Amino acid sequence: MAEIRNYTLNFGPQHPSAHGVLRLVLELDGEVIRRADPHIGLLHRATEKLAETRTYLQSVPYMDRLDYVSMMCNEHAYVMTIERMLGLEVPIRAQYIRVMYDEITRLLNHLLWIGGHALDVGAMAVFLYAFREREDLFDMYEAASGARMHAAYYRPGGVYRDLPDTMPQYRTDQGWSEGDARRRNENRQGSLLDFIDDFTRRFPALVDEYETLLTDNRIWKQRLVGIGVVEPEKALAWGFTGPMLRGSGVAWDLRKKQPYEVYDRLEFDIPVGKTGDSYDRYLVRIEEMRQSNRIIKQCVDWLRANPGPVITDNHKVAPPDRVGMKTNMEELIHHFKLFSEGFHVPPGEAYAAVEHPKGEFGIYLVSDGANKPYRLKIRAPGFAHLQGLDEMARGHMIADAVTIIGTQDIVFGEIDR
Repeated sequence: MAEIRNYTLNFGPQHPSAHGVLRLVLELDGEVIRRADPHIGLLHRATEKLAETRTYLQSVPYMDRLDYVSMMCNEHAYVMTIERMLGLEVPIRAQYIRVMYDEITRLLNHLLWIGGHALDVGAMAVFLYAFREREDLFDMYEAASGARMHAAYYRPGGVYRDLPDTMPQYRTDQGWSEGDARRRNENRQGSLLDFIDDFTRRFPALVDEYETLLTDNRIWKQRLVGIGVVEPEKALAWGFTGPMLRGSGVAWDLRKKQPYEVYDRLEFDIPVGKTGDSYDRYLVRIEEMRQSNRIIKQCVDWLRANPGPVITDNHKVAPPDRVGMKTNMEELIHHFKLFSEGFHVPPGEAYAAVEHPKGEFGIYLVSDGANKPYRLKIRAPGFAHLQGLDEMARGHMIADAVTIIGTQDIVFGEIDR
């Protein structure tokens, strides 16, 4: 009688669908997965340890690099934790700017997710469509912060600077023809807020395009429906948050349940799924993009009507303005001390979390009164989701492992921190 034995297969880390440096050790019975063992440690960033050797302000750019498609949301949790420990009041305009950029970041994340997920399971066009919109969103990042991705825009006490009154434009000396430059600059004639407003008007029709390509596509449904089903009880037990939890029918969203900044002043809905499969999680994220667009529109309208300061006037924590720094000796000293030594946080501990595009992203900080954290711990949503991959994949085919990794929306910077 022939001996029956299972095969063990290495999936990744070089696999194009492994979403970074995920190494899965798959135990197979033919093509059916019996066990999936995720191995991490191939990217260790040591962010939590590095933060202990940097001033509080110097660690802001490290946050961008955790989940490198949800940059400003990572910064948000970090600066909120510091603000809780210092008892800082954030100007209302800065709160609206933060919420607006959190939702712009959610769109950036979900667009890469839908493009990458579709590409993983064999749909090429959606990836190109999604990147078309991501270019506009990157321009919004760049106009406000000066960087396309790793913005370092949020600061304890507010944001780095106010939104600009003009949008950068395409020029003929950059290689664009006169006609192309004129066409591309049509919606760049006003301020950054005008550009964002134009985007919010165009975006719902663009989401319709993604849905036309995917939602009723029979191949897409064959690859997603019934794959990676997670019951609500299991999703809660595993510590799932964000679309992974809401896709299983649990209406948990920090923006509604534990509102921060100005989310309690805004109107938006929380989409939830019914069956907890990959297709439901796709539908949840599609609807989240529409709701984010609603929130951005409300923020634009408020910011247009309400000028004001965008960072605290406590110069122990935030730098003075340039004029004050160059004309007042005390302000110059504040500036020098802030950027050379940083600020001291009173002894204690705090935890703050935001509704990150992937789920609950939290920062736990312990201070001993110094200008650097004594300890910093990160609650990364992807880390909790990865632990469910084994049970989600059991009984499925090898090809379905790709779908399950995609539906989890894993980014390894935050998992291997």
